[in-house]
Amino acid sequence: MLKTKNIFIALGIISISICTIHISLGWGFWAHERINRMAIFCLPEDMQCLFKQNIEYLTHHATDPDKRRNVVKDEAPRHYIDIDHYGKYPFDSVPRKWKDAVAKLSEDTLKAYGIVPWYVEKMTYRLTEAFKQKDKNEIFKLAADLGHYVADAHVPLHTTENYNGQLTNQVGIHNFWESRVPELLGEHYDYLVGKAEYIDKPLKKIWQIVLESNAEVDSVLKYEKQLNENFSEERKYTIETKGHQTVKIYSDEFTIAYNKLLNNMAERRLRSSIQDVASFWYTAWINAGQPDLHDLLEKETVIENKDSIGLIQQKLKGHTDN
Repeated sequence: MLKTKNIFIALGIISISICTIHISLGWGFWAHERINRMAIFCLPEDMQCLFKQNIEYLTHHATDPDKRRNVVKDEAPRHYIDIDHYGKYPFDSVPRKWKDAVAKLSEDTLKAYGIVPWYVEKMTYRLTEAFKQKDKNEIFKLAADLGHYVADAHVPLHTTENYNGQLTNQVGIHNFWESRVPELLGEHYDYLVGKAEYIDKPLKKIWQIVLESNAEVDSVLKYEKQLNENFSEERKYTIETKGHQTVKIYSDEFTIAYNKLLNNMAERRLRSSIQDVASFWYTAWINAGQPDLHDLLEKETVIENKDSIGLIQQKLKGHTDN
């Protein structure tokens, strides 16, 4: 979902023309949940036994990082990196290691433009430690979160300062690409993506993902603009009722035409997300020494921390009401 950077609301009035405003980050909720869920089936049996037992937890909590954005300091930059702020592809001016990047660019600058590759590295280490301790609750909390951040790195518009087309008069394209397209077409995607693979150098791998995503940015923007020349306002949008809200969304016709021009890019990036999420989970388990997870099957299934969830929901409601 769409990240925001210092949004100031003047006069307390916002005009919303496309769907609803999403002040969170990453793929849409549907896609994040589908990615975590399908990644489980890429794991080897020694992991799959426990992960399948907790499939609903991993699915439901795939969106926790988005829900925390308004209540957890420094959450937002963990979902993206506006890598083109630093120059041109392949952005060799940006040191790949965190300490080197801080030394050259400063931590404040890095957080201002996003830290997703470094945060994925950190979360992979934390998940490894949880596997070593065989802490079931921590394993699944971290696995759900790590899946989210790895998936976010696969979204082209999470790697550019023009993250919502605001610099090219294409506002709304972020939600369109990451939510509308997969939610309309996702039931027909091919989810057989292969087995999880060990990642020898997790930091190098996540940087590769970021660069692959950024290489798609021009196409994401170009083809939407191209379609605009051939679609009238009436054909581009449609009105839909969601609950008690009437919202304006991209039409099926426009969405399908856009997806065709992009040669199913959203599906390709989602499929890569599934396998890569599984591979990061698998890598953390391998690096922990491949602990036997079967004995954790006897422990209670991961339970919801109702107090924590209630606090987040309460704060989110308060944020919306203000």
